[in-house]
Amino acid sequence: MAFTFAAFCYMLALLLTAALIFFAIWHLVLPEYLIHFFFCVMFFCAAEWLTLSLNIPLLAYHVWRYMSRPVMSGPGLYDPTTIMNADILAYCQKEGWCKLAFYLLSFFYYLYGYEKPFVSSSFPLLSCLGISINII
Repeated sequence: MAFTFAAFCYMLALLLTAALIFFAIWHLVLPEYLIHFFFCVMFFCAAEWLTLSLNIPLLAYHVWRYMSRPVMSGPGLYDPTTIMNADILAYCQKEGWCKLAFYLLSFFYYLYGYEKPFVSSSFPLLSCLGISINII
């Protein structure tokens, strides 16, 4: 009797955890996709072709992922009944790590693009001393 009650409580806790994960995540999907689309539009308007070409594959993946989502009553990607499936959970975890790596590398690429004009300009203090710095 005690084991079945503990097993029942464990299964109930798993279901509640899955529901809480679902309700915490589902509303973050569309803002991420829309912000990424907005950044791609800004790169297109600024004629940043290299940056746009680096972002187009992820934008295409976002469109494919949203179009092939499970049919639900509202917008979102994660169905609460399948969120604890081990295969889907492992796939989503790999997807999350890959997207984190892409966003992290993109951040440093954007930071480099922001700082490069400031660093490559002439340094007034060093130029008055006759020292020139050539940064590639």
